[in-house]
Amino acid sequence: MMSDCIFCKIVAGEIPSPRLYEDDKIIVIKDVNPGAPVHALVIPKEHTDNILTASEAIVLHVKNKLPEIIKILGVEEKGFRIVVNTGEWGGQSVNHLHFHILGGKELGWPPC
Repeated sequence: MMSDCIFCKIVAGEIPSPRLYEDDKIIVIKDVNPGAPVHALVIPKEHTDNILTASEAIVLHVKNKLPEIIKILGVEEKGFRIVVNTGEWGGQSVNHLHFHILGGKELGWPPC
C-alpha cells in the first residue's frame, strides 16, 4: 500500500466506497464522476502504477473475472467498453492501475 494513494486507501477501507464486487485480488466500485450510465472501476488490491508495471497475473485475473463483473453491472447483453488510462497524456489521474468499465448506452467513437 502506498500511503498517499487514494485507491490504496479505498482498498484498505480508510475511505468508504461500497463494493460492487470484491475478491482476494480486486475490488469493483462505482466511478464518482461517471462518463456513462454504468461506469465502474476495477482496482487491483496490490498497488501497481499502471498497465505497463502490472503483473500478467493481475491482468489475467481481471480478464477472467470480467464475465461475472459485467453481469453484476448489467452490461453483458448490449456491450461495454474497457478503458485503461496510462500516464498524464493518456488521462490517468490516479497512479494506481484501474480499469474503467463503461456501458448502459450506445458509446460513440472516438471516446474523447
